[in-house]
Amino acid sequence: MRLVRYGETGAEKPGMMDGDTLRDLSGVIDDITGATLDDATLARLRDLDPASLPAVSGKPRLGPCVGAIGKFLCIGLNYSDHAAETGAEIPKHPILFFKANSAIVGANDTVMMPRGSTHTDWEVELGVVIGKTAKYVSKENALDHVAGYCVVNDVSERHFQTQLTGQWTKGKSCDTFGPTGPWLVTRDEVPDPQKLGMWLDVNGKRMQTGNTATMIFTVAEIIEHLSHLFTLHPGDVITTGTPPGVGMGMKPDPVYLKVGDVMTLGIDGLGEQRQEVGQDA
Repeated sequence: MRLVRYGETGAEKPGMMDGDTLRDLSGVIDDITGATLDDATLARLRDLDPASLPAVSGKPRLGPCVGAIGKFLCIGLNYSDHAAETGAEIPKHPILFFKANSAIVGANDTVMMPRGSTHTDWEVELGVVIGKTAKYVSKENALDHVAGYCVVNDVSERHFQTQLTGQWTKGKSCDTFGPTGPWLVTRDEVPDPQKLGMWLDVNGKRMQTGNTATMIFTVAEIIEHLSHLFTLHPGDVITTGTPPGVGMGMKPDPVYLKVGDVMTLGIDGLGEQRQEVGQDA
């Protein structure tokens, strides 16, 4: 299934994609959140006849594909070729940082560069949405705790991230720096999350091309590692790193976003995003 949340910011309704038709789920569930991502609820939704659900007219805004996200967890330097382009050593354990939930926006919402930003960068990433509480799980059963997968653009302000004393969170958490969606694809439709092609363009020029096969730590290994540090709850989202081609890694000189630029990005089977770049007031 492809589950969506549509409508104005803060007033999104739950929906389901039926081919190219958006169907309204608000008569069945209140929202798509951790409370509705358990296996039983997803099975109930899967048994619905999509044609029995009201079709949504027009082309409404698509909000973040998960509402009321609990923790927004991010894994850094998780692609061997991306680590190489940044000159970083291959990490021995998953590098973890947090992205503020206030950064989360819809897949096609405007990305706003913060005041004083000159180093805003792009990162296409596979997002993993937890559907069942995970604590001390093994990598062998870790994927059983996943509700589904989505596209995330881990937008980053590199000066804030690396030059303002502190953790990476400073450069990752600016408002609008977490486009998530367009939809949540349930795990039954993603048989192997380590075989997904991914890409990102800026102004129509291909910047990133990669595949989740080159992850240093697999999705299952990441869930195992994190669940031994703290409990993962339904509705938590984990972004799992980016392939090479980010602006800071361009040679001979880095390339960063400017107002008016357009990012388009996608992952096989998980949909596409499009964001224009604006300037925060």
